[in-house]
Amino acid sequence: MLVLSRPAMAIQNLSFLVAALNPPEQLELAVVPVIDGLLLADLVTEFEARFGYQPAGGYGGVVFAFGSIDPLDNFLGISSETFLLGCDCGELGCWPLCCCVRHEGEMTEWTNFSQPHRPDRDYSAFGPFRFEGRQYREAISSLSAQLASSRP
Repeated sequence: MLVLSRPAMAIQNLSFLVAALNPPEQLELAVVPVIDGLLLADLVTEFEARFGYQPAGGYGGVVFAFGSIDPLDNFLGISSETFLLGCDCGELGCWPLCCCVRHEGEMTEWTNFSQPHRPDRDYSAFGPFRFEGRQYREAISSLSAQLASSRP
């Protein structure tokens, strides 16, 4: 069973899986956050299934090439809404998972998760996910470098 909620003081490790969306037809890269070695898409799918939400899951990585969102701005929480996941079809607005990114001292926290197309869903028991600030920035820097090196 996947761990869906952690004690308030637990600190997670963040990384990102970057893979082609629906290869070989589409080569655009989709970005999926990985928390302590577990795909965020799997974590939220199990959470939704456990709470009886239908449909449960259907999430995929965010394809930044399809929109006007900068990955660095997005994951640093510079935008008013942070998109962590998009739809498994590749369209961000189709089925996103959003959160609030908060920076407090040397900690970064993902909290207040939402599924904009299902405002009645309660995600208060999902997360929060807390990251040490240096590790968080390194993960995002690594993601930015990986996305930059994959551009033609």
